[in-house]
Amino acid sequence: MKLVTYEVKERELTIHGSPQARIGWVSDGWIVDIGFAQKWATLHRELPVTRGMPTEMLPFLETGREGMKTLIRLAGEMEGEDLSTLQVEGEPVALREPEVNLLPPLPTPRSFRDFYAFEQHVKTARANRGLEMVQEWYEIPVFYFSNPHAIIGPGAAVEKPRNTRELDYELEVAFVIGEKGRDIPAEKALEHIAGFCILNDWSARDLQRQEMKVGLGPAKGKDFATSIGPWLVTLDELEDRRQGNHFDLTMVARINGHELSRGNVRDLTYTVAQMVERASQNCTLWPGDLIGSGTVGTGCILELGTEIQAWLEPGDEVELEIEHLGVLRNRIIAPREKV
Repeated sequence: MKLVTYEVKERELTIHGSPQARIGWVSDGWIVDIGFAQKWATLHRELPVTRGMPTEMLPFLETGREGMKTLIRLAGEMEGEDLSTLQVEGEPVALREPEVNLLPPLPTPRSFRDFYAFEQHVKTARANRGLEMVQEWYEIPVFYFSNPHAIIGPGAAVEKPRNTRELDYELEVAFVIGEKGRDIPAEKALEHIAGFCILNDWSARDLQRQEMKVGLGPAKGKDFATSIGPWLVTLDELEDRRQGNHFDLTMVARINGHELSRGNVRDLTYTVAQMVERASQNCTLWPGDLIGSGTVGTGCILELGTEIQAWLEPGDEVELEIEHLGVLRNRIIAPREKV
């Protein structure tokens, strides 16, 4: 399934008198609201009365496997229905995609870890800075923590930081934890993943370069914005592209319609399973934790060089596409006036 967080464009959708974003799934150009669909199916399909499904992504993920089973059954009950006619409590059960704004599928993750797991990117980016590969990179998958409160979704504007001249994009795949676990072995890791999405780890390279000379970071070079979306795709939709713990999914980045980056999720040196194993060592992963792969080879300006593509400026549109995961677009805008 393709799970989304959305808001209605043309009118306020109110629940108990308050407008709010809600969650749903994508079905042939429709966004089916999970909460309204459950109420409709309970009334019209004689489903057993159960506790209402959460209408926000994090609480839904916290329902774990049982919540996903309920959702799959619910989607099955809706199959074959004319979605344009279904209403409950005076609200439509489903809306056409153009009627909604898609928000980040997980607007505020519990935490955000970003790995450094594609060898081609690491090797090329280091070589461009005159650095050799370090042996430790081949011994352990490494990651840094970034800002879970700076997550933006598809179509959202990215404000260029005032103090950078070197704004960059990063083409990554990400996954969200759906089942709590600690010291998770790689062979069990995929059981703990709720789904995959596209991630753009926006980077201010000059800020990053300065702070990392101190031996910590990245921090201010990264924490101003991270895009995810457009959907959270559950693993069952990717099973035909799975090769053991690798996934054969083409990755592409374009700036202003011009293709610059191309790679594949299967090129990960450290698999998604190995990342989960590493992240959970001596540490509990919780539903709603967001984990990025790091940049695919060719997946950023730092790696390509400014002779290929200049640093990003206001007006530039960056489009990331991963096979089966959709397209994630964002436009750069000028910084706000300093208050």
